[in-house]
Amino acid sequence: MTWNNKDFTVKLFADGADISTMVEMASKEYISGLITNPTLMKKAGITDYEKFAKDVLEEIPSKPISFEVFSDDLEEMKTQGEKISKWGENVCVKVPITNTRGESTREVISYLTNLNVKVNVTAIMTTEQVKYIIDYLNPEVESYISVFAGRIADTGRNPLPILTSTLNVMKQNSKCNLIWASPRELLNVIQANEIGCHIITATSDILGKLDLIGRDLEQYSLDTVSMFYSDAVKSGFRI
Repeated sequence: MTWNNKDFTVKLFADGADISTMVEMASKEYISGLITNPTLMKKAGITDYEKFAKDVLEEIPSKPISFEVFSDDLEEMKTQGEKISKWGENVCVKVPITNTRGESTREVISYLTNLNVKVNVTAIMTTEQVKYIIDYLNPEVESYISVFAGRIADTGRNPLPILTSTLNVMKQNSKCNLIWASPRELLNVIQANEIGCHIITATSDILGKLDLIGRDLEQYSLDTVSMFYSDAVKSGFRI
């Protein structure tokens, strides 16, 4: 593998909701943490949230793992966040930047972090959102801000200026870590490292490409030609 933690300051967090895959990823030295969410859990067929989380934590007791509140009521978010935080020492509570009505969760964030709960504020798309909540994160408690760079890019916008300005806003809180969320390609790992992003999430398809970092392009071209030729032969094509 070409990936070398010594060459990169950005940390890799694995995305997923399949327990066996999560355990496999957690066993790798270059994976610093894990993240899941209700959508990934739905795709994986999870129906019992608490059982799933506790099963994961039994297998992965040390590396940080983010589990998300799912209530749309702000007071209930506080209750869920407290309960989730007690599932394990390595648990981070994911809190969306707003509920579905667009109401800010900053009071939820303040409440939880003042209880020494590690919070991961998620679904962020703008620097203004970060400015709005940064003062509500307890500067004495480790926290995370997840900017969905991939979704920003899906709208035709360059996410780099937003991530860079977010890092500037976050300088006032040394305990706060920026997560590049929803990456779309391996290049995003390089970009995240270059701008000083603390963490980038990575799905299995991106993690599978880590050994391509720095690969000789002419050799890669030849390998691609060989792949096309081999597949054509195996298919028995005739003209």
